Amino acid sequence: MTLPPTPFTRIVDCRLPLQQAGMGGVTTPALAAAVAAEGGLGMVAAAGLTSDQVCAQVAAALELAGNDARVGVNFLVPFLDDQALEAASQVAALVECFYGDPDAAIVERVHGGGALAAWQVGSRDEARAAVDAGCDVIVAQGVEAGGHVRGTSPLLPLLEEVRGATRVPLVAAGGVGTGAAMAEVLLAGADAVRVGTRFVATSEADVHPAYRDALLASGAGDTVLAEAFSMGWPHAPHRVLRQCVDASTLEPAMRSPLPPTRAFDGEVASAALYAGESVGAVTGVLPAAAVVRELIRDAEAVLQRAAVGRREHGG
Repeated sequence: MTLPPTPFTRIVDCRLPLQQAGMGGVTTPALAAAVAAEGGLGMVAAAGLTSDQVCAQVAAALELAGNDARVGVNFLVPFLDDQALEAASQVAALVECFYGDPDAAIVERVHGGGALAAWQVGSRDEARAAVDAGCDVIVAQGVEAGGHVRGTSPLLPLLEEVRGATRVPLVAAGGVGTGAAMAEVLLAGADAVRVGTRFVATSEADVHPAYRDALLASGAGDTVLAEAFSMGWPHAPHRVLRQCVDASTLEPAMRSPLPPTRAFDGEVASAALYAGESVGAVTGVLPAAAVVRELIRDAEAVLQRAAVGRREHGG
């Protein structure tokens, strides 16, 4: 059994209903390329990058993955660079915005460059606004997600609300770190899944070894939704490992809102260790391609069992 095409795979023109989260400071062209080469949608994180840097990262990912692979670019609306947005729209398959009210003018500019427009949302009303703004894809983010979190609802109830209110391709984000979780949200009406935390613990991600070790040692109960690392971005809740909140409370001067990369020379324990509730699925540092294959293999198995069950019960 293989995962069947979905509205997401058709519109994005990729083989797998899987999007890698664009994680600022962590995502690399090699990570985006590995996901795209396997048939998913790889993502470049544009926050803090110039237009030239965005184009260079997309080009590098496509060179590694093959020009028929699909690579997108993620923007944070509070830090949106107009020139970078224009450039990304001309070189990426999809441009995604997050953490701002859906804006028809932004969507029009993305379409003008030739890319699909996506918006990550945290509520049914925000999803409707994104559709009204002309978005081609909606990403519904549950409160289980790592990094910055837009809404307050768990993923499955949010997915049900958004699915009932929109007909555009819908990506489920938040706490999806296993094939079983992937299958669950696909069965619940999602057209694809968005995975972040699992890809932080890959060989291609730019992550400090101590950050990876912290992920490996943690479970869902070790994450917390906080505002401890909101420097420069007030009132923007984010899910991190509890230990970094505790450490930065003891040593607030050491606190860093940036995730610790390989080159980070601050106090890792007090840096923002972004992680979603799927962190318990991180059991080793793997190549990103191996993570993709594991997710798809296990999702296929669950979906196959579900299909057999429906046939046996006359469904």
